[in-house]
Amino acid sequence: MKIKQKLYQFKAEGRAILAANFYNFETLSGILQAAHELNEPVMLQLSESSIRYLGLHVATSLARAGLEQYEVEGWLHLDHGSSPEMAEACLKAGFDSVMIDGSEKPFEENIRITRKVVQMAALYDANVEAELGFIPKLGQESDNDGFTSPQQAFDFISATGINTLAVAIGTAHGFYKEEPKLDFERLGSIAAITPIPLVLHGGSGIPDKMLREAIRRGITKVNLATDSKNAFMKELKNVLFNTDEIDLRKTFPRATEAVKSLIINKMQLVSMMQLEF
Repeated sequence: MKIKQKLYQFKAEGRAILAANFYNFETLSGILQAAHELNEPVMLQLSESSIRYLGLHVATSLARAGLEQYEVEGWLHLDHGSSPEMAEACLKAGFDSVMIDGSEKPFEENIRITRKVVQMAALYDANVEAELGFIPKLGQESDNDGFTSPQQAFDFISATGINTLAVAIGTAHGFYKEEPKLDFERLGSIAAITPIPLVLHGGSGIPDKMLREAIRRGITKVNLATDSKNAFMKELKNVLFNTDEIDLRKTFPRATEAVKSLIINKMQLVSMMQLEF
């Protein structure tokens, strides 16, 4: 099944798919082990920095081989693509989905570059995600003046033809300094006026209750990155601090297991397996 179809299926079912970033074989393995154990689909995400680190061909091949080895239904997605050129390179490499992030550009410029990527992706029958509004990146301050407007979201979707939209409702990328305050009323208004699946960026650190409410209000894709890196590195540091072992094949698996445990919890949550009434 194409990811576009899967997202609309989940939207109709009132659940969300987990979109998890990976950075190396170990984090990829942790994600896929979790998906295999739960028999849940997953979107594997790569940022531009991860693509530069791994190399586009290696990263793509690693993801494809991993999905096959672990027998997981999954798709490869470019996270926060900065240009049509990067999106095109990923599409040519075999990505199922790409994000073009023009959210910090003027509205009309965001429309222009997003429409260009949509036209490009149509040749590959690939999914295109865009972002509207201001979702702070690491080190940036949150500002509710930059939250997504429901009417602008509708106009943006109509003008670009995108398949999924990341909305700004109070989340942020990276660690939260304090508990986030999500504008659920705004999210509900956006979902009511827009026909496509909505995406929540900054999924790391959001309390479970809030995450469930966001899905109830219309979120269909939840991004997770910072939590995975943090789980991996915290456990690896703990292992290395307590051993003189130099064989990474013996030290890395515990860090991979930490990622797996995290992903299992998040997958159960976003798929609504842990839904509380």
